[in-house]
Order: sequence, then C-alpha cells, then structure tokens
Amino acid sequence: MGIVIGLTGSIATGKSTVSLMFEEYNIPVVDADKLSRKVVEPGREAYNQVVSVFGEGILRDDRTLDRKALGEIVFNDEGKRKQLNDIVHPAVRQEMVRERDRYLDRGDKAVVLDIPLLFESNLTGYVDKTLVVAVDEEVQLQRLMERDESSKEEALSRIRSQLSITEKVRMADEVIDNNGSKRETYDQLEAILRQWNILS
Repeated sequence: MGIVIGLTGSIATGKSTVSLMFEEYNIPVVDADKLSRKVVEPGREAYNQVVSVFGEGILRDDRTLDRKALGEIVFNDEGKRKQLNDIVHPAVRQEMVRERDRYLDRGDKAVVLDIPLLFESNLTGYVDKTLVVAVDEEVQLQRLMERDESSKEEALSRIRSQLSITEKVRMADEVIDNNGSKRETYDQLEAILRQWNILS
C-alpha cells in the first residue's frame, strides 16, 4: 500500500515549488486548491448549491462563478463564509479522497495531498505522513511582499490569519527548510523520501 503524504506550509514558504518537485520523482500530487475550483464548475453539485444560496448575481455572463464577486460577499461576513465553506469543503474532500484512492489502487508508491490548511481543517486523518515547507518569518514576510506587491501591514495580516509556521513545524512529521537554494530543498526532499522508503 502506498504512503499518503500531506504537504503543507504557510503563505509564501514555497510549498508550490516543493509540490512541483514531487513530479520529478513521478509521485502524483492531488492539489486541494485546484479541486476547489473544479468542484464549482457549472453543472457540478457544489456549483448548483452555491448559486442557490448566493443567487445569480455571483455569475459571469458565461455562467461560471465570479470568484471576486463571491469573495466580496463572504470576505466580510463570517456566516456567509461558513455557508460557502460548508458547501465547497465537503465536495473538495470527496474529490480528494477519490483521486488519492485512484492512485493508490493503481499501485503508486506514494501520493501527495497538497493542502494549504491541512492542520487548520483537521485533515491529517486523510494522510499517513505530514510534510511542512518552512522558512524564517522574515523571509516569509519579504517573499510575500515581493510576490503580491503588498505593504508590510497587508502581508503581516495575511500571515497572521493562518496558523503560524512555528506551530505547523511542531506538528509535522518532517520539515523542509526552504530558506536556502532550490538544490538544498531538493536534497532535503530526497532524503525524506528515502527515509520513508519511497525512494530506494
């Protein structure tokens, strides 16, 4: 039976970079963010529920969800955000489990579930091992400000809205220190995959 790895990090720690590295080892990655877009495509059950709860005003001319309009509704309203999450999250989990099991049934040695809020959403039960991509807080702040061209205050408020990276590191089975070069990150990933007997 293959090993299921839960990959997570915090904003701007380089999780996407590590996620791409798994592909070099032919280890499939199930991306929760991509699935959250897929489950609200027109015709899907979650899409129909979202439209029935939030109304036609959140649709573009081509009947796809206007994520920005929806975001503006839920961003400032805890109750509405919960309503949206109660529709989307179960659909994403269902899809994630379906994809995970498809790879395991196919005989893959490992499959990665790339879940930004792995710990916050209590999804560790879906995986065998947890891997956190971490950087120092100053590096995280710097990268986020550069990436989103945001002010220090905006960047800090986004960082603080998530569980701290220190907390995630404490809860992880293994940690990749992503402060250095890409090569160093690769070497750490390879060592962990060997340690978990995924690479021989």
